[in-house]
Amino acid sequence: MTAATHSTLFPRVPDSADAVLDGLDPEQREVATALHGPVCVLAGAGTGKTRAITHRIAYGVRAGILQPASVLAVTFTNRAAGEMRGRLRQLGAQGVQARTFHSAALRQLQYFWPKAVGGPLPRLVERKIQLVADAAAACRIRLDRNELRDATGEIEWSKVTQTVPADYAAAAAKAGRETPRDPAELAQLYAAYEDLKRDRSVIDFEDVLLLAVGILQDRHDIAEQVRSQYQHFVVDEYQDVSPLQQRLLELWLGERDSLCVVGDASQTIYSFTGATPDHLLDFRTRHPGATVVKLVRDYRSTPQVVRLANGLLAQARGRAADHRLELVSQREAAAEPVYTEYTDEPAEAEGAARRIRALMTDGVPASEIAVLFRTNSQSEIYEQALADAGIPYQLRGAERFFERTEVREAGAALRGAARFGANDSLLDDVVDLPSQVRAVLSTKGWTTEPPAGSGAVRDRWESLAALVRLAEDFARANASATLADLVAELDERAAAQHAPTVEGVTLASLHAAKGLEWDAVFLVGLAEGMMPITYAKTDEQVEEERRLLYVGVTRARAHLSLSWAVSRSPGGRPNRRATRFLDGLRPGSGATAGARAAGGTGGIERGTGGGAEPGGPRARRRGSRTPARCRVCGRTLTEAGEMKLMRCEDCPSDMDEGLYERLCEWRAGRARRIGQPAFCVFTDKTLIAIAESVPEEEGELARIPGVGQRKVRTYGTEVLAICAGQEVVDGDEGN
Repeated sequence: MTAATHSTLFPRVPDSADAVLDGLDPEQREVATALHGPVCVLAGAGTGKTRAITHRIAYGVRAGILQPASVLAVTFTNRAAGEMRGRLRQLGAQGVQARTFHSAALRQLQYFWPKAVGGPLPRLVERKIQLVADAAAACRIRLDRNELRDATGEIEWSKVTQTVPADYAAAAAKAGRETPRDPAELAQLYAAYEDLKRDRSVIDFEDVLLLAVGILQDRHDIAEQVRSQYQHFVVDEYQDVSPLQQRLLELWLGERDSLCVVGDASQTIYSFTGATPDHLLDFRTRHPGATVVKLVRDYRSTPQVVRLANGLLAQARGRAADHRLELVSQREAAAEPVYTEYTDEPAEAEGAARRIRALMTDGVPASEIAVLFRTNSQSEIYEQALADAGIPYQLRGAERFFERTEVREAGAALRGAARFGANDSLLDDVVDLPSQVRAVLSTKGWTTEPPAGSGAVRDRWESLAALVRLAEDFARANASATLADLVAELDERAAAQHAPTVEGVTLASLHAAKGLEWDAVFLVGLAEGMMPITYAKTDEQVEEERRLLYVGVTRARAHLSLSWAVSRSPGGRPNRRATRFLDGLRPGSGATAGARAAGGTGGIERGTGGGAEPGGPRARRRGSRTPARCRVCGRTLTEAGEMKLMRCEDCPSDMDEGLYERLCEWRAGRARRIGQPAFCVFTDKTLIAIAESVPEEEGELARIPGVGQRKVRTYGTEVLAICAGQEVVDGDEGN
């Protein structure tokens, strides 16, 4: 079974219960047919767990064993719940509830609150940070922005672990948490926060679960009403269940055992939020007669990627490691993972951009490439490197697709066209669905070719183009589909936040990448101190960092690149080393049991930076041991933005304002000509650096961070002409 046949975008609805089982491997089929009693599915990364459990539900419904309205499937994100609902719909199992824990609990609260408590449910506060700030002010505790965020995290952890303010200090010490402030002070803040919520008659997301638990514990009549509604439960990502969620699940179940849980202890990466794999690992102890099925056939990744993933876990220690799953790739062999050591972080970012450009040249779509890092603070330097290389990118966690203005407008236009049908003159003589969609969206700015415009114009076009591609995929899978069918599909996806792909390399943290996959993955910043992160002190914390890297590795289908820098900034002391997790797995790091488990890998590479010619000015600059210093005050520079300017952000600028404006005008014209956002030509900071240094020849221009030899060859003549006061019109060379 290939990845393509393993999962299709719009599968046809099976015509019988037995047809639901077609295409499942033996272990997946065992899951799908185990419909009675407790079931525990231990599913490794890429093994088709969602496929197995959705086919299980659909088979039970289609066979008449399960009533759709009696099934509650719960998971952890709206995206995952939406994907599950979509798959169940395609399998002919409409009516099954697939929700997050919070969504299911909130729905029950809204229904039962008037009966259990009386009056309307208090208002739900989606962002609690302002309330925490107000509570801190009431306690006369001064918190900066980062401390405020950390304190909010401590309150959330306390609530999901069912810890009250008076017990916080002891519970935090027992859990080995490094608290951002004195525990007694945080306990005071937590108590004040709870008082403030009561005074304002509001609740937070954790309260939704706590209140649902409270009502079900205190009101047996309501608990029985819920249990009569839901008689069969499925829990995805069970390794991430918190004690509070486990308690809610137990109350939903009552004395019954009609429960199926799915998880992988090796993918537990959210313990800081209260998640624990103990409920998964103890499942067979709590349910001695449970059916246990292991899914280890990996349909996502090549054997080379799988060997590295298995090797990482072979070196792991602890309870989760004792229950690790040995994955077996089902794909053809491909390239070995690439390991690269760079002189500094800017060189690493530029090296990644260079490799990404090569992959795109070889035909890998930008949307099938991801750069994954340990912390969000690492993103800026990769944004900069991709922008300098003219590579479009998108930050994971940006504005949701269906909330974009252009997508809402396009949806309204498609809905109107579907309503008027043949009476819409726009659709005269247009028969097939994709052509109808193109005709409608052409009124909203879609064209057959990308626009020659600024970033916002290009972003809008990309959103509309994603809708066109979705219509084409939908029509291929449903030959008789109408515009009304597509509109219904879009509405379903909007409700589930299941967005089509917008072209662009994904930048994301390792935590944000959980549940996603790409053809090519770049794991960057894999140096000690960042992986594992410096504040991972205990054995348990270090092992969670290893699992986080494992999650990153298993996001890759075919191409995997792992890199680290021996110093932070150009010319800095090369005192860093690659993460210990790669010892014995990467070439030259010694033979270990993990290395033998992982198998052979390609040779380690050395990188100095993207776009620099060997021995050129940029390579010579990086080869020196002189640290980057502010040219105004002399302070050593460490931040990427400051190194690009070659001065501190708050040091006075001697920029030629007129030159900067001329450069901006030239850049806008250039961007229009190549059909890319302006920042893909040069970023604002690079233009500021040029306007401050006013280079006179190519060597000086190439030494400015963000330029490099490639851009000198492409834009150097024009930029130097502008710096010399010559006229260059709309990106064309002038004299």
